[in-house]
Formats: sequence, structure tokens, C-alpha cells
Amino acid sequence: MVGVVLVSHSAGLAIEAAALARGIAGENAPVAAAGGTEDGGLGTSVDLIEAAVRGVDRGAGVVIIPDLGSSVLTARLLEEDGRVVVADVPFVEGAIAAAVAAGAGVPLADVLEAAEEARTFRKL
Repeated sequence: MVGVVLVSHSAGLAIEAAALARGIAGENAPVAAAGGTEDGGLGTSVDLIEAAVRGVDRGAGVVIIPDLGSSVLTARLLEEDGRVVVADVPFVEGAIAAAVAAGAGVPLADVLEAAEEARTFRKL
């Protein structure tokens, strides 16, 4: 199964978004939160992201979904061609779409595509 890591400047936001994604995709969906800094502050931590990637890596790849700014730059440090990819998608919608696809057992490219399709979701 493909893993999904949600990277936010806020630990609380990342944790709650991951809980929402797992709640919709199913508790077996490998989704992890990597938010904030090691000391609980706002920001991003390559060490926390790396630990989250390791935690959800089941051998089929990992999609990292960052929220904005430096979380994108930090997440990109962990990209590995064909194994760890960063998705440029809306944070919540992309997280849910990726988690549902990952939970269904589809390959990395399809999980990334599902997340990218979230960009076109309409609310009205």
C-alpha cells in the first residue's frame, strides 16, 4: 500500500487532517501527520517528515502533501524518484483523495493522480 504523509506548519492541523483522511478512507489507510517543529512550535521539520515517511512506507511508495511555503521546500528534500513524491494539491481535499486511493491499494502514480484530481473538486 502507498503511504500518505501530511505536512503542515501546525502539528494540530496535520494531526486532525490525517484523522479526517483515515476516517473517510478507513483506519487501515497508511496516513501520517508531520506538523510543526520538534519543540511543538509552528514550522516544519525534516526529521519529523522523514520519520512519518518511514512510518507509512509499506514498500509501494509515499505521497507527501505539504500545506504551504517552507513545508513544500522541506518536503522536497525527501523526494526520491519513483518512491517518495510531493503532491502539489489542496491540503484537505488532496489528503482525502490520496488516502482513499492508497487505502484501495492502487499504485503510487494512481494515488498521486487521485490527489491531483482534488484540485478540480467543486463545492457548489
